[in-house]
Amino acid sequence: MTTRTTIEQDWTRRRNTRRLATLGYLIAIAICLIVSALVSEAYPAALWAGLPRVGEYFGKITPTLHWATLFGSTSTKGALAYWFYRVDSWAWLFFETTQMAALATLGGSVLGLVLCFPAARNLAPNRWVYVLMRRGLELFRTVPDIVYALILVWAFGVGPLAGILAIAAHTTGATGKLFAEAVENADMRPWDGVRSAGGSWMQAVRFAILPQVMPNFLSYVLLRFEVNVRGAAVIGFVGAGGIGQELYQVISLNYYEEISAIVVMMIVVIAAIDLLSEQLRSYAIGRISA
Repeated sequence: MTTRTTIEQDWTRRRNTRRLATLGYLIAIAICLIVSALVSEAYPAALWAGLPRVGEYFGKITPTLHWATLFGSTSTKGALAYWFYRVDSWAWLFFETTQMAALATLGGSVLGLVLCFPAARNLAPNRWVYVLMRRGLELFRTVPDIVYALILVWAFGVGPLAGILAIAAHTTGATGKLFAEAVENADMRPWDGVRSAGGSWMQAVRFAILPQVMPNFLSYVLLRFEVNVRGAAVIGFVGAGGIGQELYQVISLNYYEEISAIVVMMIVVIAAIDLLSEQLRSYAIGRISA
């Protein structure tokens, strides 16, 4: 009986300790949130005052459609064709945006692949190489791609090239970090086997590590492509080409219905890319795993 009482008392004490620790964490999180709100001036009153204006803006960009003329021509007010009267030029700009994202993703991922192995703690030749590679990847991804775009537009002029290079630079840092973390989680027994058989560092990477992490690498690349399509649309605001440049112009000129038309097309394009990437990822990973 004494033993049972002791166990119950010990369990109660542990439970109370956990509850106090949880309460302490919640209080600390609440304090951090309050301090963050004060520093960033995210006051509830300001949020409440701004919400109606958001609704007002959405009201302005909502097109005026009439059922009687819904399927009319581009010259008929209230028709879908009137709303999307520049769909041909916008479609080309969206195609340009996706190609920018594809080239940037390919270039950044290849460079991230090269840098990820010496940036992995378990494969780096020494600590200095590991630290240097890690800090280099941090440098690539810490600077926002729109900042890269501003610099590169000044260097290369207005156009898609600046956008491609800007997204590729940020992609290098992002994919390099993800790749390195996947490498660090790899099983090292195949590595030890290749090295003990006389294989070089490069051969061990090729035959012992790469087959293990390739499915993860592919998944990260496809996910990054989806992110880069959105990024390519945003950096167009600073003259880096694509649909973003057009969107910036119609926003600055207050062409409200054109804004909503481009946004709707953007949602459709990105949703289609997401679905296609998901299918491609599942197929490719299944093939690699098999």
